[in-house]
Amino acid sequence: MLLLIDAGNTRIKWALVAADGAAGGWLASGAVTHAQLDTLAAQWAKLAISEALLSNVAGSVIGMRLRAMLPVAPCDFVSLPQLAGLTNGYRTPSQLGCDRFAAAIGAHALAPGQALIVANCGTATTIDAITADGVFLGGMILPGLGLMASSLARNTAQLPQIAGDAMLPAGFADNTDDAILSGCLAAQAGAIERAVRMHGASACLLSGGAAPRIAPALALPVPLHLVDNIVMLGLQASARAGTAGTQGNHVC
Repeated sequence: MLLLIDAGNTRIKWALVAADGAAGGWLASGAVTHAQLDTLAAQWAKLAISEALLSNVAGSVIGMRLRAMLPVAPCDFVSLPQLAGLTNGYRTPSQLGCDRFAAAIGAHALAPGQALIVANCGTATTIDAITADGVFLGGMILPGLGLMASSLARNTAQLPQIAGDAMLPAGFADNTDDAILSGCLAAQAGAIERAVRMHGASACLLSGGAAPRIAPALALPVPLHLVDNIVMLGLQASARAGTAGTQGNHVC
């Protein structure tokens, strides 16, 4: 069985899949914060893991701790010039964040033949453009919804910290808390809407922890699809395509 691992800036998500399993057909899955990372050893010890594929943007220390918990040496998912039907159009392909590359592969696998915007809304929000024939053009990176709000609270003495479960404001806010949340939502939605217009996209795929909060703020001229775990869907598509990453000095 293949273990897919998406180590992000805040959480580590994982899923166990069969080699020939359907897209998103997890046999087991879970997610922990960085502070809970050590709990993964007990969870993974119960699984029949024969291979592992790791997408890591959380840094080398997290990567080393994850490797120490695994019964097999994982392949490190890396951004390549071409993989799983997607051509990486970054100026220097290897410098594209591996999570963005995986998300783009996942989006192209879910909606082949369509010009897409894929927005992954986590600690950071990444908004990327993919052509109908499978070329990753590039994209935008901005602070995520929570990071925007907390940055205002930290750096502006009179502004409060907004709770993560605060109600969405309707229209123009008549209090400071709602004004902050409204402004942050407008910034997220505006960036995604602008990307859709610039690209002439035929669909927009939205993923990440903040996606359900951002989706109602979007006014798009194209279909919007909420997709869970788009990075791991991309990892799965990459593994099925064969060459997905590196292990030591050789390609997996």
